[in-house]
Amino acid sequence: MGIGIGIGIGTGIGIGTEIGIGPGPGAGRALAAVLARPGPAVGAGHAPRPVPALTPSPGSFQPAAEPRGTTVLHDTVSTRPQPLPARHFDTKTTEPVSFFLSGLEELLAWQPDGNDDFNVSAVPLAKRQPPLHGERPRTLVCHDMRGGYLEDRFIQGSATRNPYVFYHWRYIDVFVYFSHRTVTIPPVCWTNAAHRNGVPVLGTFITEWTDGQRLCEAFLAGGEEAYRAVGEQLARIAQHYGFDGWLVNIENTLSVAAVGNLLPFLRHLTAQVHDAVPGGLVIWYDSVLQNGALKWQNELNEENRVFFDACDGLFTNYNWKEEHLERTRGLAGPRRTDVYVGVDVFARGDVVGGGFDTDKSLRLIRQHGLSAAIFAPGWVYEHLGEENFLQNENKFWASLAEYLPTHSICTLPLATSFSLGMGTSRFLAGKEEEVGPWYDLSAQEIQPLYPEREGRLSTSCCLQDAWCGGSSLRLQGTIPPGEERVAVRLFSLQMPAPPKLFLTLLYKLEGPHPDEFTVALELTTWNSGTCHEGNVTSLPEPNGRHHPRFLPAPPPGLAKLLAACDGGSHGWTSRCYELDLQDCSLRDLFLLVSRHQPSPRETPFTCLLGEIRVLDAASAVASPPQVQGLAASQLWWQEGPDPQQLSLSLTLRWTFPPGRAGCFRVLRRGAGCHQGQEPPQLLGLAHACLYRAVGLAVPRPAAGQSCQLELLVEPVLRDQLPVDPERWGRLVLVYSEPAGGTSPDGH
Repeated sequence: MGIGIGIGIGTGIGIGTEIGIGPGPGAGRALAAVLARPGPAVGAGHAPRPVPALTPSPGSFQPAAEPRGTTVLHDTVSTRPQPLPARHFDTKTTEPVSFFLSGLEELLAWQPDGNDDFNVSAVPLAKRQPPLHGERPRTLVCHDMRGGYLEDRFIQGSATRNPYVFYHWRYIDVFVYFSHRTVTIPPVCWTNAAHRNGVPVLGTFITEWTDGQRLCEAFLAGGEEAYRAVGEQLARIAQHYGFDGWLVNIENTLSVAAVGNLLPFLRHLTAQVHDAVPGGLVIWYDSVLQNGALKWQNELNEENRVFFDACDGLFTNYNWKEEHLERTRGLAGPRRTDVYVGVDVFARGDVVGGGFDTDKSLRLIRQHGLSAAIFAPGWVYEHLGEENFLQNENKFWASLAEYLPTHSICTLPLATSFSLGMGTSRFLAGKEEEVGPWYDLSAQEIQPLYPEREGRLSTSCCLQDAWCGGSSLRLQGTIPPGEERVAVRLFSLQMPAPPKLFLTLLYKLEGPHPDEFTVALELTTWNSGTCHEGNVTSLPEPNGRHHPRFLPAPPPGLAKLLAACDGGSHGWTSRCYELDLQDCSLRDLFLLVSRHQPSPRETPFTCLLGEIRVLDAASAVASPPQVQGLAASQLWWQEGPDPQQLSLSLTLRWTFPPGRAGCFRVLRRGAGCHQGQEPPQLLGLAHACLYRAVGLAVPRPAAGQSCQLELLVEPVLRDQLPVDPERWGRLVLVYSEPAGGTSPDGH
């Protein structure tokens, strides 16, 4: 067991010592860190005593005076194998991975571990309207694909071509990650993407077959202490990893003793989840009856009602007919929207409709005022193939749109570049930053409504060109004869309007005659009778439609933040707007595509949207915080990739105020043994205040020489306004070979 010590001082804070103890790659080597230009300690009237720098050996790289907030870490190379826990890290690369728990023993033994911080969602559940608990029928999606934990298990993403992604979040209320593992902890990328779009996420607790029967006997027939321990562990797990509750699926027969404790277990679990997780949910699957028999009912009835009454909802089996729906509605009474009627998109068994006929099932469910549970919508990907997945996915959800009430965003800022969390390239400011496939659902941004009008408008994802991330939003449509424009509803909003809004738009017109069109934004408001634009004496526009004023130049004090208002790059056009409102509630955000001249002919258009932002002007001027306390641990050195190089993996951690950043860009700049600067190179995105850099190729230092690697952490704010580099985190690793060079055992 070794100890790695790093001392770092950020701007405005005192000395903080990070000590990591354990069998990680930092074990057994001398580590020390110094910080240049230390700032004052919090609450102190004087600066702390400076930390002495290590004296470098002759010929070493000697860092120049570092900016405030820079951590300098010294390390001696050791290639001794230092494995990390296989549950939390890939055994070949040490990349962090998501995981499940198998069996009762693993569940009861679980406790929080610093190694699983990568699995904790740092994205809070966004507010939206209407809230989950209301009278409107809901839509639950249960994701079940090939056993789960596929490419989505790689927390920092993977180079996957044509991955499965889900992005129609505006249409659904609850997302369940399902697998046949005893305790399915949702991979954190799904929780991040769902929460960013306002959707709660449930894991799955399942027992089935003979092993499930034994497991149930162990914790249900064992008395109150045993089942209460299971319920408390499940609630703690949801709370720790930041997801929102459980689907409980007992699919095996139960003895008299076990079924006697099933109902109190379910009540206890529900109470524990409600206490531990704000807005937490427990939903029961229609399987076991109150007498312990395994017999799917396909409805709510007197055989399974006791379980429905003990938790937040019932997910029915799929082989129902309309008479099942009628009986369910009658028995559920005022809780009818807590019944999620199962719809198997694979259409297995005797079902009403699946595949592209899933709308037939939804039509009947909605006629009876019930909620729907759409099981395995990955059918689109698995059955129809990967190549045309995005087109087929849009077709599938468009076929259901009539029966899927949408949700409204109710907080600002609204800022999105429409990225799906995957792509064939990664773009930054309209330019390809990296070429090659990538997949990281945590990087998925807020998604729009994806409106469709047959023959008139289609909305799709464009992977070939983007402003930021992996995709832009492609709008293809026609302006009808004699009409001047088309209004495309992108987002539904429901919030009080701040007195002043700033809006930004980045777009690109495609096609043979892009100069024929203009593109602009339109906001609509509620309370149009009392809503005033500008000063109180001005008259509201008809129907509460507001066209924000174009800003050819940003207002004083915002020039740096909105520097690209009247410009763009790489073919993208950038526009900024402002809007003053009084006594309004925001309703919808539209994109207007207009033609300059009226025409008796139908005029087709194609517009790519790269980014849209709606900002409260009062918060847009706030000074961004600084990344603090950047530190490194779990260093793992390997030989190669060639004789003059080493491969380094390490874990970075830092602090930043919660809720301010949408993500962090982690970059490296240089890895050399002599002075010199290189442009930063992106390593990846972090969605919490930690990142594991894996397999960094760095030069091997000569005997008696030191080399350095510089690592940067750039916060990307939720409003996507830029952050000056002096507020980034910066760590300089100065490393050297031990006397006599390295050997496999590190001596």
